[in-house]
Amino acid sequence: MPATSEVTSEVTTAPKAAVAPRAAVPRKKKLLNRAAADFSQPLRHAVQFAFLLLNLWIGIQFYLFVRYYETGGQGFRVDRPAGVEGWLPIASLMNLKALVFTGRLPETHPAGALLLIAFLLASWLFRKSFCGWLCPVGTVSEYLWRLGRRVFRRNFRLPRALDIVLRGIKYILMGLFVYVVADMSVTGIRQFLDGPYGIVADVKMLNLFRELGLAGGIVMAVLVVGSVLVQNFWCRYFCPYGALMGLVSLASPLRIRRDQDLCIDCAKCAKACPSALPVDRLITIRSAECLGCMQCVAACPAEGALFLSAPQRRKVSAWAIAAGVATLFLGTYVCARWAGHWNTNLPERVYFELVPQADQLSHP
Repeated sequence: MPATSEVTSEVTTAPKAAVAPRAAVPRKKKLLNRAAADFSQPLRHAVQFAFLLLNLWIGIQFYLFVRYYETGGQGFRVDRPAGVEGWLPIASLMNLKALVFTGRLPETHPAGALLLIAFLLASWLFRKSFCGWLCPVGTVSEYLWRLGRRVFRRNFRLPRALDIVLRGIKYILMGLFVYVVADMSVTGIRQFLDGPYGIVADVKMLNLFRELGLAGGIVMAVLVVGSVLVQNFWCRYFCPYGALMGLVSLASPLRIRRDQDLCIDCAKCAKACPSALPVDRLITIRSAECLGCMQCVAACPAEGALFLSAPQRRKVSAWAIAAGVATLFLGTYVCARWAGHWNTNLPERVYFELVPQADQLSHP
């Protein structure tokens, strides 16, 4: 697609007359091919897959832990994996508030608050990298839309007006959750999380999926089908966790930048962007929807035309993002274990009493 113009001399003569002004005829820019292959996407997929496997392992451990106490001590005895608290975003937000206001980390579900801090830091330092590089739900969503592209040879995009309205849903949900937590006192938070309901909130979450009813099954089916047809359907429209990470990423020092002089206006970057951002028409991508996934950079055929940039236009490689998010995640885990703030330490009798009756416990 032509992007610049060059003056050419096309002469037109009028009777006895003079030469008309020169007309501008557009010409394609010369493509300077990339000197080396881009490995950002294989690297990102490896990080995503490793984190997905880790979460599957945590899920298996947690299921065995719950079954042991549900059956009164029969079967395999497995310690509760604290990593499951990463799936409790509201409890994590509560504990984060308690930590900020008291300077002390609560003893119930401390890992959730620490993981939330790590993921917020990752989104601040490396764009919305939790969503683009780590989130297991985002990874499954990506597998689904890629399946849809194989089957239908394309993914579908909703009309712009509908897309804008639906994108607002995740921010509304995020606002509701933040409001509820903000309205609770620190004392109320600790009473809630240290009470029977708060202790087995993770078990109730597991039971929600184990005992999925008709309504829940329909919702899951809609989300799966929507994710096959539309890129990142859940993440783009409904995920409040992603909304929070996106707002934090607005303060990130990293940006996708486009060099107009080197860009050949092929629009491959915009077609590759899973968030449907007009990368080919912007100089700097500042949107909260940018995942930091670098798919646009990988799709660009022109050397140096598109890159992830730190301040003063210093280029940042995919290896730096992978190393950064891995260091934040693993560093948080190691430091928390060393400081004794990772596990929820409760007597076994509490779990023997509460886990079997988790479904009967109501919200206080």
